[in-house]
Amino acid sequence: MIHAEGVAEVTDVTFDGEVLGAELPVLVEFTADWCGPCRQLAPVLSVIAAEEAGRIKIVQIDVDANPDITSRYAVLSMPTLMVFRSGEPVKSMVGARPKRRLLQELEDVLEKV
Repeated sequence: MIHAEGVAEVTDVTFDGEVLGAELPVLVEFTADWCGPCRQLAPVLSVIAAEEAGRIKIVQIDVDANPDITSRYAVLSMPTLMVFRSGEPVKSMVGARPKRRLLQELEDVLEKV
């Protein structure tokens, strides 16, 4: 898996506790080693994780190693970014994007924290 620095990895086993049980909103990146756009997104997620710590939690899940969660949320394309709040998915985005655009798309999530 392409690991974004400062971003935790979750698995089929840890997902419910780390994501659904989190107090903060959680941005989950569904990723894979073979995904080119995921490589582009990794540094963006690292920067946002550092800058927005305390407002949003960012985690990654490897779709190849964790098929249960991937199929539970019907993830078909990589990278898929899904935002969870209070255990429920509230937003989904597909594809890599620059930091500025991702922050714009997360504005409504971040302002409620």
